[in-house]
Amino acid sequence: MSTINRILIIDDEENIRTLVHFNLEKNSFIVTEAADGKEALELVRQKPFDLILLDLMLPEIDGLTVCRTLKADPATSSIPIIMLTAKSEEIDKVLGLELGADDYIVKPFAPRELIARIKAVLRRSTSLVRDKQLVFGPLQINSLNYEATLDGAPLALTPKEFELLSLLVAHPGQAFSRERLLAQVWGYEYFGDMRTVDVHIRHLRAKLAAKHEADKAIETVRGLGYRFNEKKLTH
Repeated sequence: MSTINRILIIDDEENIRTLVHFNLEKNSFIVTEAADGKEALELVRQKPFDLILLDLMLPEIDGLTVCRTLKADPATSSIPIIMLTAKSEEIDKVLGLELGADDYIVKPFAPRELIARIKAVLRRSTSLVRDKQLVFGPLQINSLNYEATLDGAPLALTPKEFELLSLLVAHPGQAFSRERLLAQVWGYEYFGDMRTVDVHIRHLRAKLAAKHEADKAIETVRGLGYRFNEKKLTH
């Protein structure tokens, strides 16, 4: 990578932090550690990070609350988050994704897989600008500053929601399979499943539904995936 990325590890297990820290430094990352959720939030407010590795089971403030807090704050909402946890139940994965996490890794994990996922998330977060600006009726997307507005009001989108919307809007009428959306938004190195796409589409539609019933512009293509229908934005 052309730049040195700063990563925050948030985990109450010292042996996990030590293992991850060692492997990240071997791959030329700058690493900071936090042992609980309260300390982590204080660190994020004090210095910039390019990615956060976040455990769910944390003292003081749990990982889901940390994720929710960071994604609700415009100053930190664009920082990619990878959940790193021993909780493998599907409900925990869904909650993490719904709160805006970019990936979910279950302990125990292979360091090489962790590094591959980190690099994939960082690569996506820095190389997703397509057209500078897209305008369809009341919907405007500016990829230079990662902003989307509906009737002039900003849409509070997570990075993945923004990337999904940008991709679909840039190709009106074109149907995208879930596999292709995973490949182009999450990257070929993403190790999740197709439900990731559905979770993010559901949240994106909820945010578009506030005006003009704009959520209807993202159509489900039965048996395949989704497409953007610009005609649904004219009403």
